[in-house]
Amino acid sequence: MPGHLFLVVYVDPWINWDWLTTHVHVFLDALQQHLVLTAIAVGVGMVISLPMGVVAHRWRALRNPVLTVFGIFYTIPSIALFALLIPYTGLSTLTAEIGLVGYAVLILTRNVVVGLDAVPKDVLDAADGMGYRPLARLLTVELPLALPAIFAGIRIATVTTIGLVTITAVIGLGGLGQLILQGLVENFHTPLIVATVLSIVLALVADLALAGSQRVALPWSRSA
Repeated sequence: MPGHLFLVVYVDPWINWDWLTTHVHVFLDALQQHLVLTAIAVGVGMVISLPMGVVAHRWRALRNPVLTVFGIFYTIPSIALFALLIPYTGLSTLTAEIGLVGYAVLILTRNVVVGLDAVPKDVLDAADGMGYRPLARLLTVELPLALPAIFAGIRIATVTTIGLVTITAVIGLGGLGQLILQGLVENFHTPLIVATVLSIVLALVADLALAGSQRVALPWSRSA
């Protein structure tokens, strides 16, 4: 009617399919970055954790100090850690990976230690009786028998890291976390919901893939 002002209220749908279909590449790029950040963190974490776990297993006096140091690191909030690192490493992948690797190392090291501790003593005695030297015994007897526990640690660390990667959005990375942050800041449901669902699916797929790899690589552990 003339003289009357009509106010049109826009209600943001949970999923804006028109926007989503034109921004698929954005989600694919974010998913790729998420995978790369996770793979680097778990891979580097495993390279650090394996020798650390062996040392902590062989020299029991070092076990508590090693686990305590990484335990303290694990308790540092990620945002606070990034704030401490940024003056030295900037808003970079290195900053993100220092935090992600540090959080993964505690999980991985503990599982390496648990796996090595679980090797039966009679198996070790038999290996010694056959003339195995310490290094050969470690590589051919202890580590293979510890692999189920190590695989379990890799699965936990991977799923945990996938969740933590989203937090690196605060320093301009984060993969899917950037889209989650965008949705929160702009009050835009589509990137928030879709990126959250993709993060959950990614964690589930990664865990199932690692579980399948374990079953193929370690058939003797299937009953565990």
